[in-house]
Amino acid sequence: MTIRVLVWGENRHEQVEPHVAEIYPDGMHTTIAEGIAENLGDTVEVGTTTLDEPEHGLTEEVLATTDVLVWWGHAAHGEVEDKVVDRVYQHVLSGMGLLVLHSGHWSKIFGKLMGTTCTLRWRSEQDRELVWTVNPTHPIARGIPHPIVIEQQEMYGEFFDIPVPDELVFVSTFSGGEVFRSGCTFRRGHGKIFFFSPGDQDYPVYHHKDVRKVIANGVEWAKTDLPERALPTLLRYETGDFFNGHGYAGPIESDEERADA
Repeated sequence: MTIRVLVWGENRHEQVEPHVAEIYPDGMHTTIAEGIAENLGDTVEVGTTTLDEPEHGLTEEVLATTDVLVWWGHAAHGEVEDKVVDRVYQHVLSGMGLLVLHSGHWSKIFGKLMGTTCTLRWRSEQDRELVWTVNPTHPIARGIPHPIVIEQQEMYGEFFDIPVPDELVFVSTFSGGEVFRSGCTFRRGHGKIFFFSPGDQDYPVYHHKDVRKVIANGVEWAKTDLPERALPTLLRYETGDFFNGHGYAGPIESDEERADA
């Protein structure tokens, strides 16, 4: 089935910094979306939305029809409304895939899903980044050179305050000798999450063919295998009844709730 992808972009640097607008004249979100469509073709429907749209473009109706959400933010994490973050969080738990890119490590949604500060070391001095595949059998690493060479990039370095990843797919090294866990997967509820660090507003990294391929692979991987998305639920079962769960509101139920169950 077609994978329905939504690329969410903050779209602030492109509006106020001429050198960023020159690299990404239609916005980073558009460049990222083009890379996904370029690699996955007719298997995807790719749309974009930005921070300044009503409800940041992430309404309940939009999220309900999104298989994989791709997130890029940097300068305006605090402007993302908490109610929207909670909405995205619930959809991830129910099975919506999530790709968090670069400085999205400090987004509200990634922090909420990780439960840690998600802080790291950084430097923006045109470092060369080498992205090494450490799990070549992983679907996200399919067709990716070892290493990816990015001639100019912002440095991200350890310690990266995240939980131990479920899978580590890529690590990066930089000109100054730093290392970084640059491609990590996590599972939360029914949802699959891929964090991928290469990509910055000051460098044309989202035009890099290998970076675009990784993101496209991540989209394919993150789509749920469930026939339909749903939050995990707590159900009560009668003795000997293995198949038919009954509704359960909590440890103290009202007479009405018991009757409904």
